[in-house]
Amino acid sequence: MNFHDFQSVQDRRRFLRTACGVGTISLAQLLHADRLTAASGDAPSLNPLAPKSPPAPAKARNVIFLFMSGAPSQLDLFDPKPEMKKWDGQTLPPSMTTKDGDFAFISKSAKVWASPRTFSRHGESAMEFSDYWKHLPSCADDICMIRSMYTEQINHHTGQLKMITGTPLVGHPSMGSWVMYGLGSESKNLPGFVVLNSGAGADAGSGLWGSGFLSSSYQGVPFRGQGDAVLHLSNPPGVSNRMQRARLDAVRDLNGMQFSSVGDVEIASRIASYELAFRMQMATPELLDFSAESPKTLEMYGVNQEPTRPFATNCLLARRMIERGVRFVQLIHGSWDHHSDLIQGVQDNCDIIDRPTTALLKDLKQRGLLENTLVVWGGEFGRTPLAEDRMPGQQGTRGRDHHRQGFTMWMAGGGVQGGQTVGKTDDFGFHAIEDRIHVHDLHATMLHCLGFDHKQLTYRHQGRDFRLTDVAGNVVPKLLT
Repeated sequence: MNFHDFQSVQDRRRFLRTACGVGTISLAQLLHADRLTAASGDAPSLNPLAPKSPPAPAKARNVIFLFMSGAPSQLDLFDPKPEMKKWDGQTLPPSMTTKDGDFAFISKSAKVWASPRTFSRHGESAMEFSDYWKHLPSCADDICMIRSMYTEQINHHTGQLKMITGTPLVGHPSMGSWVMYGLGSESKNLPGFVVLNSGAGADAGSGLWGSGFLSSSYQGVPFRGQGDAVLHLSNPPGVSNRMQRARLDAVRDLNGMQFSSVGDVEIASRIASYELAFRMQMATPELLDFSAESPKTLEMYGVNQEPTRPFATNCLLARRMIERGVRFVQLIHGSWDHHSDLIQGVQDNCDIIDRPTTALLKDLKQRGLLENTLVVWGGEFGRTPLAEDRMPGQQGTRGRDHHRQGFTMWMAGGGVQGGQTVGKTDDFGFHAIEDRIHVHDLHATMLHCLGFDHKQLTYRHQGRDFRLTDVAGNVVPKLLT
């Protein structure tokens, strides 16, 4: 009996007619558990997104990942290096660099560029922020600043995949998909994993919300801030909700017949997707309607003004989605890829995201949502302490190259200890030298907050068990409450 024959088994009597003794029973045990369950189940009742309890106590139930694609300059935002001023305009000591692979575009002979920003301390924690930030420092005591992140990736596409999927390879599940696979969704009328884009987007594109080899039910659903939140979500002209319901019932019956015949779990996923899409048609207009929000809240986020409006809309939507049970919301804002004109470029991005990000943290906190919502902010890597000068001689055009050896991210809420700065880079901000935290360590810690041992959240594919942290990663106790 081959796999297709086994899937077509309908009931005990047919099984006994078709089976070939003990060998078939052994085969059943070897088949993937999810497929076996699907093959013996009733398609209409199978819900791959049903909420699940984590295997261990969890501090976080939801995640909002504020992904700053393009790599923000940690030296100009969060990690002051006053000692660099002594070296400004000089080359780094040879001992500081290890190989040409430390840089994507510049060489070791590039000159040190001390940040022109002014840093100050905020909150009881005395956390340091640059003067680019006008609002975020007021949340210092809720933030856990990580100054010692590092990765192996030096280019955007692979770096973004590594940060979001745990591997630089295309075709692996994104972080949101892993969380959905482990926990399911508490939202009946919205996707459990939603993606909101603003700015220039990200180099890795849909690879940052794909489900890879997991069921397609777990992939992220991109939402738009205006018009149809999801393309083609509205009924075509002349098609009523009643007509749409009748159409979906017919499609459901046909898919159910095919499921009963072959037992393919992807058919069950398709059925669930159609049903979710119909419920979304009913629920999404209310989600996007901000009329119930107070004028004070809209002003706090900056929804009705520029340049904050697009990112502010996404931040407010993220809060509203969390309230409605969405498990993982991924906001992508780009681009922070400032190889030139860095001073103005970073200023422009901060003008866009500073107020909405701060409002999101404060709004979650005042509603009692921050304690079980894990908020993460950061990009795929950082920027060099050396200047990149693509337009020599032109005033104010300098930028910074990609930097993987030491960069900054921050977390808040959901099991994270706020009001602390963890990790340290050297006097040039070149290497992380204290409490070094790899991307896999970040992922392991995030999963821990959600109630998972990252080594146990696995999926068997092509003969081996895969996980978000691949074969590495350790939980970082310093980050946790």
